[in-house]
Amino acid sequence: METTANGPARVPPHRGGARTVLNGTTLTVGELIALVDGAAVPAVAPEARERAVLSWRTAQTLAAAGRLYGRGTGVGAQRSVPVDEGDQAAHGLRLLRSHAGGAGALLPARQVRAMLAVRANQLLAGGSGIQPALIDALVDALRLGVHPAVNEYGAVGTGDLTALAQTGLTLIGERPWSSGEPARPGKTLEPDGEPTGRVECADPDGEPVASVTATTAAPAITAATTAAPAITAATTAAPAITAAATAAPTPTAAAPATAPAAVAGGELAGAARYAVAPAVRLVTLPGPAAETVYVPVSAPGAAAAPVSTVATAAHPAGLPVPVVLQPGDALALLSSNALALGQAALAQRELDVLLRATHAVAALSLAAVSGSPEAYAAPVHALRPYPGAARAAGEVRRLLGLPDRPQRRRGGRIQDPFGFRAFPQAHGCALDAAERLREVVEVEINCPSENPLMDPDGTAAYHHGGFFAAPLGLALDAANLALLQTAQLSAARLAALGDPGLTGLPPFLGGGPAASSGTMILEYTANSALAELRSGVTPASAGHAVLSRGLEEAASFAGQAARQTSRATDAYATVLACELVAAVRALRMRPARAESLRAPAAVLAAAAVLPAGTEDRPLTGDVTAAAELLPELAEL
Repeated sequence: METTANGPARVPPHRGGARTVLNGTTLTVGELIALVDGAAVPAVAPEARERAVLSWRTAQTLAAAGRLYGRGTGVGAQRSVPVDEGDQAAHGLRLLRSHAGGAGALLPARQVRAMLAVRANQLLAGGSGIQPALIDALVDALRLGVHPAVNEYGAVGTGDLTALAQTGLTLIGERPWSSGEPARPGKTLEPDGEPTGRVECADPDGEPVASVTATTAAPAITAATTAAPAITAATTAAPAITAAATAAPTPTAAAPATAPAAVAGGELAGAARYAVAPAVRLVTLPGPAAETVYVPVSAPGAAAAPVSTVATAAHPAGLPVPVVLQPGDALALLSSNALALGQAALAQRELDVLLRATHAVAALSLAAVSGSPEAYAAPVHALRPYPGAARAAGEVRRLLGLPDRPQRRRGGRIQDPFGFRAFPQAHGCALDAAERLREVVEVEINCPSENPLMDPDGTAAYHHGGFFAAPLGLALDAANLALLQTAQLSAARLAALGDPGLTGLPPFLGGGPAASSGTMILEYTANSALAELRSGVTPASAGHAVLSRGLEEAASFAGQAARQTSRATDAYATVLACELVAAVRALRMRPARAESLRAPAAVLAAAAVLPAGTEDRPLTGDVTAAAELLPELAEL
């Protein structure tokens, strides 16, 4: 095991492949996604870790000279309540426990891993004052493929407090690590969000290697105050403060896989795999410093192990080593919108893929209705120079092999419906909004947002509102509204493809008797998804909240906006897939038109996966195949 200068021994890396360097300044959305999906292994830039060390030392120095918010005081409306010097470590533990009050469904592993990567990189930007060992543990969790169990609800865009508190308790060993996806809806959970029953340790590749059975009365790790004698965390200068002990019943070896509790009804077959870190409790070490630390506990009432064994005693293989919480660590970890940023990054990537795929789908629809290329002419967009509109028009020209200055058409329609004629303008706004969202995310994941913020020169700490995620929330809201605009035009093009007056083909592209329904139902499916999208794009930033006895009288609701973006992209994929099915069918019914395309790559890709029949039949499979094809079309 590698030993760090400012923390316990570290878990050695186990995964190979590409590396993504976390340096606190240059992480991109693409690199973040690679970390989330395991396509790259995280590595910490030495200069970034030194920056974090400097920030940590600065915080210690400044705290010794006077009170810092959240370290020597309470938080929120309790900001003016002092915390005794000897109680600061216990105060941090209470802060994590009290803020770990999230609720709702457990989040998918990808979202939580994105949060871990964002938080690690932000802390490496310097400014938080957190001990570097916690950064190391975050990176180790990414490398080892484990993550904390995090609930959906608990933030309003002023810091992902519940999610990061749950993460903090996992980092110090009070909560179990997870491997895999969360439990299915309906799986029994304890009041604190932990799963009941069987838990499993995970190996470095995320596979279970050994299982244990939690006690009937409590989750594997609890914060009960009655499981062990009270431990005092006090110095001689302050009254004794009793800290809650965290000793828990020690898990025992699981029964064989055929034990009824493990397999009854196959109930846990799809559940998350949980790995339990050693039980710990807070104690005050003897000596002049009277340092308050965590130590492992092998059983209720067992003697505390020396602090030097915290990193190694009974530690399961393949899990980050529990970190010893120090004064100031709790608030430094919590002061971030890392979860909202991770969710926003994932949503932005999905949005980007779909918007690029839209160029191919819209181009096929334009070809299918013999649409006018004039709306896509380069001079039109040079005179009204919006980057997104120019890009959308240019992509359609490229995919269809159209010239920058199309010749005037003789005969036929003088102009097309809005779905075709206004596509560059509407879709261009979505492209611009997605790009703006990427820019905001990349600013936020590469800068410190913690309050208080340690000055890089090591001489000051600033109390500020950098955690207020207005830029992120507004960028997400703008992307959602812009996506609705282009989604509505996709539904309009779908309707146009079923209009014989525009295509010269049978109504609804039916290939059977005259009364055939063809693709009629796809209009209903697309508009059902469109309604879902529309209902979810009310700007989250229009919300309002007054919290903590009126001290925090506004909120950005960035996390809500990020979840809206994720749901909106899911719905848009269905709308776009319906259009693609109809466009390809229309081109197949006009083979001469399809063959005349100078850039038939999109037609060939779609023809390879979409069924060719035009008889009335269920189209669910067609829509599913089309949706799966969209990422490929995005790369054309």
